[in-house]
Amino acid sequence: MLANIAPMARRSALVTAAAAAVMLAISIAGGVKGVLGAAIAVAVVAAFFGLTALAFGLGARVSPQAMAGAGVAMYFVKILALLALVSIFRDSTVFSGVLFGATVIVLVLVYQAALIVIWSRRKMLYVEPDGER
Repeated sequence: MLANIAPMARRSALVTAAAAAVMLAISIAGGVKGVLGAAIAVAVVAAFFGLTALAFGLGARVSPQAMAGAGVAMYFVKILALLALVSIFRDSTVFSGVLFGATVIVLVLVYQAALIVIWSRRKMLYVEPDGER
């Protein structure tokens, strides 16, 4: 199962890296604070996706149910961590909070959209062709 997911995650990460480069280029309009906000957002999103891949990998070694549980647990942990980051840096003047938030949202949406497109184009067998269970 993990062997099927890894290439899709890598391809989605490449698409997301391109989107990160675009967001960093756009953030130049926000000055140094804008670029810093976008760069921090790219780092946060990369760390979140890396932790998700690690959790899925560890869960896949155990069972498909553990992999699903790891995915759900990582989703909640990432949401709570992002909530904590936003609340900690709410009044920060070091970087642009608007570009931070916009970059996080864009990168997450691009990653998820890439996964959906790649998954929908992939032809995976879901029935055993020889009929054995």
